[in-house]
Amino acid sequence: MISSYADMRCVVMSYIRMDMRVVLFLTLLTGMCVADSTGNLALRATVVQSSTYSTDVAQRAVDGNMDSNYNLGSCTCTNAEKKPWWRVDLGKVYRVTRVRITGSVEYSVYINGAQIRIGNSLENNGNNNEVAANVGSIPAGVTTMFEFKPINGRYVNILLPSDSAYLILCEVEVFADKVE
Repeated sequence: MISSYADMRCVVMSYIRMDMRVVLFLTLLTGMCVADSTGNLALRATVVQSSTYSTDVAQRAVDGNMDSNYNLGSCTCTNAEKKPWWRVDLGKVYRVTRVRITGSVEYSVYINGAQIRIGNSLENNGNNNEVAANVGSIPAGVTTMFEFKPINGRYVNILLPSDSAYLILCEVEVFADKVE
């Protein structure tokens, strides 16, 4: 029984229907109900990159805009440099299992060969953390999901181990099984 308006802010109802558990989140009055780790953990999280080309800031890769057209301003870009990188801070440790990357339509080559690294260390800007997956290549403008064995970590890095390259990302999404 809901006894006050405070109790009504977020009511979670669950029921069984055809042997499948369905959870409904309802928002009553003000506020929002959010499943803690089932969605994109990187969305609007704190991000940083090794450098910034023009105005192509790191936050563009976690703004929720999946547009892969670099010229429309939804992609991030580093300067041409040795081993460019981009990092998202998830705020706490998660059991990360998947990372989805959207590459640029115009400049897809600037993600090819990258590594997805996950861990809790900021040594070498987080680029020494465990390699979760290698990005062989992402076709122009395509969103690609990288799935791997669960890795506990707070930081997710995209590192391009190149002698001189730009790193361009249009969107990066991070998913976990559960909170550690």
